Amino acid sequence: MNLQNSHLKLASLDEWLFYLESIHPTEIDMGLTRIRKVVQRLNISLSASKIITVSGTNGKGTTCAFIENALQSEGHSVAVYSSPHIEKFNERLRINNVLVDDKSLIAAFNRIEQTRQEISLTYYEYTTLAALLIAEQVKPEYLILEVGLGGRLDATNVIDTDVAVITSIDLDHQAFLGDTREAIGYEKVGIARGNTPLVIGDLDIPLSVKNYCNEIGCLTKIRNKDFHLFSEGLANAWQWQSEDTLLKNLPVPFIPRDNVATALMVLSELGIDLNSKQVSHWINTTKLAGRTEIVKSEPLVVLDVGHNPHAARYLNKFVKANQQGKVHAITAMLNDKDIQGTLSEMFDCVDFWYVSSLSVPRGAKQEKLSQILKDANINCNSFDNVVDAYRIALANANNNDMILIFGSFFTVAKIKKSEF
Repeated sequence: MNLQNSHLKLASLDEWLFYLESIHPTEIDMGLTRIRKVVQRLNISLSASKIITVSGTNGKGTTCAFIENALQSEGHSVAVYSSPHIEKFNERLRINNVLVDDKSLIAAFNRIEQTRQEISLTYYEYTTLAALLIAEQVKPEYLILEVGLGGRLDATNVIDTDVAVITSIDLDHQAFLGDTREAIGYEKVGIARGNTPLVIGDLDIPLSVKNYCNEIGCLTKIRNKDFHLFSEGLANAWQWQSEDTLLKNLPVPFIPRDNVATALMVLSELGIDLNSKQVSHWINTTKLAGRTEIVKSEPLVVLDVGHNPHAARYLNKFVKANQQGKVHAITAMLNDKDIQGTLSEMFDCVDFWYVSSLSVPRGAKQEKLSQILKDANINCNSFDNVVDAYRIALANANNNDMILIFGSFFTVAKIKKSEF
């Protein structure tokens, strides 16, 4: 049966996801024209919820998770839309920390399909619309939107935000966002609105971001100007300070401390009271799958979706702070990522390399990763799939060693589905 433009009602979530992958000519087609028309036809209103939109090269997911946990701990209802998922599509929308059910997604997809008419939508635009429709029905006090790609032209930006957030600005997705931090910063700051708070966690803000903020008159809260993080290494207690708040002796978080610091400024802008005891509780209870996620202790097995040099630099620090024995790194990456730049950030903290092909359309072959290591005079073991790579690494590792799996959401997903 040819489903193209059929506008039929489909029965299962798997059928819908298969359909959504086929109805638009390209996987990534940035722009707000198509989705804005469908939002207008659906008459979506999110006036019952405060909107928090989070963009950034890295740290979006963990920042969203911390804000979510804190707001829920304070008794507020919270929905979070994020992407991509690791194991299950339903991970993309959670409401009060419960994954959205198939029935709600199918109902939303059916409504979109009957409404879009001649407008072609990408997979991501479709799923974003579904999340917005469900959030409209649920009416959470807070709706947190994690930007998928960039910001200015991302589907989430069809909704005006009450607080905008930029976690970090670095090189990634250069084919779509530009190949300089100035260009990428301009795309990310596009989520900001005039006379609306914008929290920036990046320590080196591009001029393009500053100029845009001045142009539209957003209310900026900037790291190392309006809020500060004081620490002495990854393994030590730390402090957070804003103009009117000082939080002392905070515990080491499970997620990057930089993102906790940014999230705390967001919570402050939302009017949430911050005190050291409560913040410490939020820190101790915020974890996120695939972000320095420890899934086994002997040997220590760590999963991380980091896939660019900026993420690898943080991962390098994490490894050095937590390693006891040797480090076995398993990696597979997408072909359009900066593979050389990412791997090179890990050269000085990895003892044994296991590289693999990634069996998705954009996946890089193991030969490409092997050659990068060979050019750096580093030996490696090569595999056709990451599961085989993991099993060999596990056989080779001692109980006090670390096995690190990183490089892509797809890499982590394949290991989790097969082994954990």
